[in-house]
Amino acid sequence: MNWQHVADDVMAGRALAHSEALAVLQAPDDELLAVLDAAFRVRRQHFGRKVNLHVIRNARSGGCSEDCAFCSQSAVSSAPIEQYPLQSADELVAGARAAADAGAVKYCIVTSGRRPSAQVLAVVCAAARRIVPELPIRLCVSLGALSAEQARELQAAGVARYNHNLETAQRFFAQICSTHTWEERVATVRCARAAGLEACCGGILGLGETLDDRVDLALALRELQVEAIPVNLFNPRPGTPLAGRGKMLPMESLKALAMFRLVNPTAELRAAGGREVCLGQLQPLALFAVNSIFTQGYLTTPGQGPSRDLAMLTEAGFEVGQIEG
Repeated sequence: MNWQHVADDVMAGRALAHSEALAVLQAPDDELLAVLDAAFRVRRQHFGRKVNLHVIRNARSGGCSEDCAFCSQSAVSSAPIEQYPLQSADELVAGARAAADAGAVKYCIVTSGRRPSAQVLAVVCAAARRIVPELPIRLCVSLGALSAEQARELQAAGVARYNHNLETAQRFFAQICSTHTWEERVATVRCARAAGLEACCGGILGLGETLDDRVDLALALRELQVEAIPVNLFNPRPGTPLAGRGKMLPMESLKALAMFRLVNPTAELRAAGGREVCLGQLQPLALFAVNSIFTQGYLTTPGQGPSRDLAMLTEAGFEVGQIEG
């Protein structure tokens, strides 16, 4: 495969076929740098060398009714995580201030659970109405399945983006969750977009899916035309059904990130959970495919820390993104 020709085609607007995306994942390790160079050319065309920093706020931890096999907050997990009820609007606003001070362009409020209750929606909307006019940061929320009315309430409160990951390919979804369906997740993404919210929608790699499944996920996200794609690299959690699964190798992970970039050239692509664990010393290479990262950690696991994230991206020749407009 001539990876420069692939990049030329993508930059000219041609969508990769399934077989071509699969070839990225199957590329020999000796071709990794050529694959990343192709992904970087596409990334640079749309985003230059900017890296957007995102901060995630776990606004309610644990106690989820769903049985997602990978999640330490799920009903089938015995993981030793901190559990607490919904945080107050004051706490959420304070978190947004800290995120803005850290240079983040987006602040994402996340709650565990199938769908938001009236109380959850009211608290999040109250926080949004304070955060949006006061702080130079864009607001994303992730509250589970949404109704059309709830989506409109969030948009009216000033929320810019809604996160609801597909998690994996349609074919494989039933292997990791039985309490809701892949189609329900797609419906929520469409509901959010219909209300005028941007869609942040990605998944988790390394759950036991095939390479074809990884491509199918990337293509499904392209079909949904989502604005942002967080790609999590599975970091097995003790106490979950998938605790014994091995981690993805760094080169495998990098090829996956490159594939998602080439399939979704204009989407904000984020190296999300598991970045530090799965990529190790090769973390900086991910920046040649992705244009955003979470800093200050993830929902129930810590990251390497904002100071190390900033050092990593500046030493690799990238720059911190800024709020536009």
